[in-house]
Amino acid sequence: MNPSESAADLVLAGGPVVTMDAVRRTSSAVAVRGGRIVAVGSVADVESHVGPRTRRIDLAGRTLVPGFQDAHVHPSMAGLNLSRCPLHELPRQLDSYLDAIRAYATAQPDRPWILGDGWYMEAFPGGTPSRNDLDAAAPDRPAFFVNRDAHGAWVNSRALALAGIGRDTPDPPDGRIERDATGEPSGTLHEGAMEIVRRLIPAPTLEERASGIELAQAHLHRFGITAWQDAWVTPEDLDAYRLVAERGRLSARVIACQWWERDRGGEQIDEMIERRRTAAIGRLRATTVKIMQDGVAENYTAAMLAPYLDAEGRSTANRGISFVDPGLLRGYVTRLDAEGFQVHFHALGDRAVREALDAIAAARQTNGASDGRHHLAHLQVVDRADIPRFRELGVAANMQPYWACLDAQMVDLTLPFLPPDRAALQYPFRTIHRSGAVLAGGSDWSVSTPNVMAEIETAVNRVSPEKRSAAPFLPEEALDLPEALAAFTIGSAWVNHLDHLTGTIEVGKLADLAVLDRDIFAPDAGPIGETRVLLTLIEGEAVHEDRALEGTPR
Repeated sequence: MNPSESAADLVLAGGPVVTMDAVRRTSSAVAVRGGRIVAVGSVADVESHVGPRTRRIDLAGRTLVPGFQDAHVHPSMAGLNLSRCPLHELPRQLDSYLDAIRAYATAQPDRPWILGDGWYMEAFPGGTPSRNDLDAAAPDRPAFFVNRDAHGAWVNSRALALAGIGRDTPDPPDGRIERDATGEPSGTLHEGAMEIVRRLIPAPTLEERASGIELAQAHLHRFGITAWQDAWVTPEDLDAYRLVAERGRLSARVIACQWWERDRGGEQIDEMIERRRTAAIGRLRATTVKIMQDGVAENYTAAMLAPYLDAEGRSTANRGISFVDPGLLRGYVTRLDAEGFQVHFHALGDRAVREALDAIAAARQTNGASDGRHHLAHLQVVDRADIPRFRELGVAANMQPYWACLDAQMVDLTLPFLPPDRAALQYPFRTIHRSGAVLAGGSDWSVSTPNVMAEIETAVNRVSPEKRSAAPFLPEEALDLPEALAAFTIGSAWVNHLDHLTGTIEVGKLADLAVLDRDIFAPDAGPIGETRVLLTLIEGEAVHEDRALEGTPR
């Protein structure tokens, strides 16, 4: 064989190669050929793979890691929202939001609705914005703005009128209409109440959805993300993913989580089986079903074992909402498991966590052990008695570490309303990890940043990168840096059923890799969250490359 035919296409050498293999080995060079890793070791070890056409990248002391995988993210939603009126990056103040909405409405005079997302509850008294303020910014058209966690919406008077929501409109079973002192709708809709308005909004076209996915994909690649689970995929979203994949434009490995419609029952499983069959295109799979079992603590819809407190610290009768009846849930999950689906739960409160684990236990009892790799996302409050069950049942803990800090939402809208013994159980990542369970990492973007390094910093320090001077939140639950890295690489790869192909840097695996702009383990590396990704590779091909890659590292 001609030596040039066996030469590597790419060699990266001269910096720490964090392999994330079983013994967490660190090397200093990697060779790639035909999209796969053919050598890992010292610079001398890979030198024999260099040929006349090999591209050589000098890491210059910078870190090479496996490509990150986001186990809970919403690109199909986020991409669309980037083309609307996003509020995520604005100062968390009413005036900033209204200025942006007013400017957007002026710039888009022909759009029948004013749409956007990303407002923070902390910007409003009690976390509930008013229709009157939105009326001032968008008076002539209906307006609908989802908050950053997607569990509430801010609407104006025209939207309420179009939907027929008034004083006498009852709350839906799975939501709540916020009301003022006179009983009139105030302009905030929680959970299922959002759908009364949302169903009136003109649906995006297939091309708009596909363009949004491509926009979101490019954004995620800039953070070193090479694979993800899209945690809320409707049939229309799946059609858009299929279109992008059929056009050869889906560079990421994507697990599309088919959305469980909680106003329907088990009859939807046959439809999901068919969609799974037709969606296996290129790097796309629709092998997972997403079940949202509860809401969020900030609006008291997270399903809790103990009741919420009121503003004076007194116990209430409210324990949140279980969106799917626990008895029915056990039957649905048993059938999904038998059909070979993975189940991805939204389980934020401790009662929802228990109900999800009980459903998986029921599936195990009926079906026996499976390779479903079911997982629970968010895990804000977890009862100590349930932590060993993750390992016992083979269930992964899908964590969103960026929330595990004393930010304003935690301090003002969560801690005052949870009994102290429950508040002390929040985001118990280290305890779950020490129990032997698999940790996977997810951002929940666009709820919060998709910047993996900022998420890892929060997991390690339990302090927000936005306010590093704050006290750490339950620091005994902090992870160390290798543990946090593992969650976003091999942990998420395991959840994605991709661990045999990706998630570590080992010979024979696909060259899904990311180059960081520094040695993140060096004493003088600076804040973890300020680390930038200079190069993202999928099967050795660059899907993101920063011009600083070939320059001098910081």
